[in-house]
Amino acid sequence: MAFGQKLEQLTVPADSRVARTRADVARSALAVLTQEGSDALTHARVAEIAGYSKTTLYSHWPSKIDLVLVALDAMGDMPHHEATGDLRIDLIAELKLFRHAVIELRLDRVLIAMSQWASVETVSRLRDAINTNAQRPVRQMLEKSFQGPQLEAAISMLAGVVACPSLMFDTVPSDDVIEAAVDMIVRSD
Repeated sequence: MAFGQKLEQLTVPADSRVARTRADVARSALAVLTQEGSDALTHARVAEIAGYSKTTLYSHWPSKIDLVLVALDAMGDMPHHEATGDLRIDLIAELKLFRHAVIELRLDRVLIAMSQWASVETVSRLRDAINTNAQRPVRQMLEKSFQGPQLEAAISMLAGVVACPSLMFDTVPSDDVIEAAVDMIVRSD
């Protein structure tokens, strides 16, 4: 029997109250973070919205970064475009979904909050997790045409078209800018 299977057998299903509390706090923390900003993300504010005591929040999520982490749980997986096989169309659609996620999920505020309170290691780990999920479809599309440093550069350039303006200038690129960026990458193929 594999170690993972043994561990699975030892794991007891979480009490439904614990799961409900976690979900309530996660949604509330995400709402505060995305609607009110990182300065408003306090244990008192999240407790007020979630309907739990500050003591409960502090016992399970002792720091602000713990509240950011639980807020990320509420985001779930980002939506992705279903590939058609046309590289240009697929890349444009994926970047538009990324732009939509930045706008709707306020990923810029989440990243700013993380950079304010988290250790370098925590920010790096979270950034990598977000990037892995967000970049997976783009990576899979581009792997057919690029390898090594060229692949990494193409992914960074395309992700940067959306991420950089949102984080640096509080704006998102237009469809024309997204299409121009994709065309530059596709032409270099």
